[in-house]
Amino acid sequence: MRIDNVPRDYAWGSLHGIADLLGRPASGGPQAELWLGAHPGSPSFLVHPTGEEGTLAELIADEPAQTLGADWLAESSYDGAPRLGFLLKVLSAASPLSLQAHPSSEQAQAGFDRENELGIPLDSPDRNYKDPFHKPELIYALTPFDALCGFRDVSTSLAVLDRLIATGRAEVLPHDELDVLRAILHDAVSEESALRAAVGLLLGGGEGVEEMVAQATAIARTPKAEGMPELGIVRVIADAYPGDPGIVLALLLHRVALDPGQALYLPAGNIHAYLKGTGIELMAASDNVLRGGLTPKHIDVPELLRVLDFTPVPAPLLAPARLGSAQVFSPDVPDFRLLHVTADAELELRGPAIVLCTAGAASITGAEHTQELSRGEAVFVSPDEARLRMAPTDGGVLFVATGNR
Repeated sequence: MRIDNVPRDYAWGSLHGIADLLGRPASGGPQAELWLGAHPGSPSFLVHPTGEEGTLAELIADEPAQTLGADWLAESSYDGAPRLGFLLKVLSAASPLSLQAHPSSEQAQAGFDRENELGIPLDSPDRNYKDPFHKPELIYALTPFDALCGFRDVSTSLAVLDRLIATGRAEVLPHDELDVLRAILHDAVSEESALRAAVGLLLGGGEGVEEMVAQATAIARTPKAEGMPELGIVRVIADAYPGDPGIVLALLLHRVALDPGQALYLPAGNIHAYLKGTGIELMAASDNVLRGGLTPKHIDVPELLRVLDFTPVPAPLLAPARLGSAQVFSPDVPDFRLLHVTADAELELRGPAIVLCTAGAASITGAEHTQELSRGEAVFVSPDEARLRMAPTDGGVLFVATGNR
């Protein structure tokens, strides 16, 4: 079944990234995300040759067993309602997204119940938990893709902070509040406690934070600092969100520059912010986002601090495995995996799938139907197709989202 959607026009979106990728006319405004799935926030609509209207969410609700299959239906339904369980997006950022993290399943359920008991409407802009589900996600870079993700070792962050302070000293610029942050990181009994204290100070609006951000911004914009790549993130964020505490917090995080074809996986509790680039994003179907900065949207620092994992980790790159000729990106959750297909490949379906063509063309054949796809087209595949045979032509490129069970 062919599906499509209208791109979301968030302010951070690029003017041409999605349009150029999918061969569509630009809208003249920002296009940030194209959602392919059944999420109630923006369910894909069905593309019928007859012009009949409807959404994928409505189709799944009307025909749950046929669209999801008995096994998937049993494992992914919630409170008696069928759920697709994953959401595929094309994402294109021209400026930084919010500094954010997502809850675990247990945290999401508890937060959802708590806000329901408080009587906060589901559509309230002040609500944190729109649903009771976790939201792990991966991003596959289609263009060079810049991101902040996860806390790095405190020793590495201290070294960068020392360079910033030394530059301020050499340029005879104030740096006393940055010295305070350095002391917090240096004197704590553990890396986790150091990071928790530093983030709590920065995002909690502690004394001196405004001056600290101003000092970091001024020092990073000196000619001497412009020759230090590790301080470039301060300028990037300060240009987009002047005065935001995320300007300094970014010094505690990995900055990852993905080449096309590389991927990141962001589990629950991982603090992150996409900065710039176009990619394929695949996630559990949830809208639970805890924000701490770099956004005009609702921020709840205490709740963000509750869900954050303050353990330093390596940059969370996700390496692919092989499935025949296809690359498979499989995170450690059952909700989803992503296939990248550029040559003939087969996939045994254990649940529903969504296939997106981003270049050339392809033939998609299952037990019941054959579908021809061209650049910019997508199809929902039900598990009764059993085995999916994909045959790209004319330089065809496919991305397949399906479960990881």
